[in-house]
Amino acid sequence: MSEPDQVNGEADDPGWEVDPDDEWGLAVLATVGRQLRLRREAVGMRVAEFAVAAGYSEDLVYKIEGGKRIPRPEYLDKSEELLDAGGLIAAMKEDVAKVRYPKKVRALAKLEAQAIEIGIYECNIIAGLLQTPEHARTVIEARQPPYSPDDLERMVAGRLARHAVFERDPAPSIHFVLEEAPLRRQVGGTMVWRRQLERLLEVGRLRNVTLQVMPTNTEAHPGLDGRIELLKFRDGTAVGRADGEFNGRPTSEPKQLRIIELQYGTIRAQALPPRESLAFIEQLLGET
Repeated sequence: MSEPDQVNGEADDPGWEVDPDDEWGLAVLATVGRQLRLRREAVGMRVAEFAVAAGYSEDLVYKIEGGKRIPRPEYLDKSEELLDAGGLIAAMKEDVAKVRYPKKVRALAKLEAQAIEIGIYECNIIAGLLQTPEHARTVIEARQPPYSPDDLERMVAGRLARHAVFERDPAPSIHFVLEEAPLRRQVGGTMVWRRQLERLLEVGRLRNVTLQVMPTNTEAHPGLDGRIELLKFRDGTAVGRADGEFNGRPTSEPKQLRIIELQYGTIRAQALPPRESLAFIEQLLGET
């Protein structure tokens, strides 16, 4: 039998380190680790025995039980089976999955999951909610100084997890305005770029999504200072952020929100209408 730590050990698990600044995440992992240890001890299994049965290294088992490592879903599934946990371990999977995403990404995803209306303007990139996995990885890898392998995996996973907003029921109303220049940039090569354009068409045709393109040859508009995001909630409150206003910080102050809403409304008015925008993206696809 091959050594477990050579097959499923931590060296093969990039991206599952614990963020030392994530208090909630550390608390979740401490609780999960303690429950795993108690269940293992309750069935009379030593760490070495469990490691062999599960196919993981003893070192990884110790780190997970000590709250120092984020367990994979497969690890929790195997633990549920071997430790006869009666669903206790399986019930932890959702919180454990959230721990893997960076704290800031979790906060943004939580807001997006509650919003009934989401408006996003992007000037330099394709909005994260619209990125394909390949496009997202390429963009995040391009950062300088580069992310560590662990942080890269966390950032990609977190960005893709936000895509769950498209599966919500009832569906929120989502509006995107994208600049023409990033649509023409062949990030990741021709095939990745084509798939990204195809993804834009798929999302842009959803009944709850409006996608607009801002032509490069348009007049100056309020989005030249950077990204804008506006989220509205069922209770009538809202949160907005604009790179060029209020030091780029999120705000829920009514007077400041009115400024952001005015800017975003002006941008939408200057962009191509949704039908023309989708036709423009189709034209880009046809040029390859």
